[in-house]
Amino acid sequence: MDAIQIYGGNCLHGQVRIQGSKNAVLPILAAALLIDGVCEIENCPAISDVYHMLRLMESLCCTIDRNGHTVRVDAAGVSRCDMPPDSVGVMRSSIMLLGALLARTGSVSMQYPGGCVIGSRPIDLHLEGLRKMGVVIREREDGFDAETKGLTGAVHRLPIVSVGATENLVLAAVLANGNTVIENAAKEPEITALCDFLIKAGAKIEGVGTKRLCIRGVEKLHEVSYKVPADRIVAGTYLAACLCCGGEVFLKGAPCMQMKAVSAAAASMGAGIEESKEGIAVTCIERRVMPPGLITACYPGFPTDLQSAFLAAMTLADGEGVLEETIFENRFRIVPQLRQMGARIDCQKNKVCVSGVRTLCGTTLRAEELRGGAALVIAGCAAQGRSVVKNRHFIERGYEDICHDLCSLGARCKKE
Repeated sequence: MDAIQIYGGNCLHGQVRIQGSKNAVLPILAAALLIDGVCEIENCPAISDVYHMLRLMESLCCTIDRNGHTVRVDAAGVSRCDMPPDSVGVMRSSIMLLGALLARTGSVSMQYPGGCVIGSRPIDLHLEGLRKMGVVIREREDGFDAETKGLTGAVHRLPIVSVGATENLVLAAVLANGNTVIENAAKEPEITALCDFLIKAGAKIEGVGTKRLCIRGVEKLHEVSYKVPADRIVAGTYLAACLCCGGEVFLKGAPCMQMKAVSAAAASMGAGIEESKEGIAVTCIERRVMPPGLITACYPGFPTDLQSAFLAAMTLADGEGVLEETIFENRFRIVPQLRQMGARIDCQKNKVCVSGVRTLCGTTLRAEELRGGAALVIAGCAAQGRSVVKNRHFIERGYEDICHDLCSLGARCKKE
């Protein structure tokens, strides 16, 4: 079965290692296509999105060698420019290959990318930005063909902050002829990781970590070895699990500096947060209190990817609170599922009003996307009785083994 079975009610205690970042490694793998040689990527998470990306890269004539959490990518033989529809359709991150492939081969043919259904995520900004760099794009009903006789630098002023568009334009710009400027660039740690990888390989990028990236195109990049940073969203999920269930948890390797907004939200709910260079210690002995108001925002604000997990924790907090979603309009898909467990949640457009309850009750639930699915698992860990979360495959897109990790902290859950 494609499900997770949970027997809830246990407090969490112990330590869990935080895996490599999903959101960082996918564009880094795309960046490896720009290098005519072998790149070694360490701390690569063993998740289905990575498996899909590696298979897609193999279809483009990359040679992939995986040994545990280390992946060696040899892109010397890259020649194909058409992406298999079955691979592109299951993961949105396949769009990251667009800028890199155009720089490497000059042409791309692909379907529109798939992924989680959490709201409108058009690729207009990607395509418009590439057109400014000399790419001719012909759109079809199910996809598009893109071709260039040579990428040229351009000035991009993004009308909205877009992580994906920023990443794609960076990938296209590092080997382009001339200079590229990206105004209103995303500042997420995943952008920084991508730029660090490319700079280590010989790219010329200034303004990393700011809203203005300046990229001077170079003739070629060289082979590089790079370690993927820890996943701040996985760390935040397990922090929220401690909020849900209570207990004392150490998140080994959690990236403290990237999680300031998350730690502040947890502290506002009554959790004790202790940061160190080794990770984050979370203590939640007393009953949670409702945060004064939680609003998702672009980095360094509270991440939309943790909205569902903290919503699960808020259902068990004392008092009433409001959670506002400003990034995706369809991120409250778990609300009906939480209501089945006894949660009291009222939806109002892009906000939910939560009235805390004493307990949640286990039941059969259905994951509909990655982060919401993980949130249902941690809600099940806090609930009384048995829960089953169906559609485990959504969760495995971003979590190496959520059951193993939570069981190492004292939860009772297993794959079905």
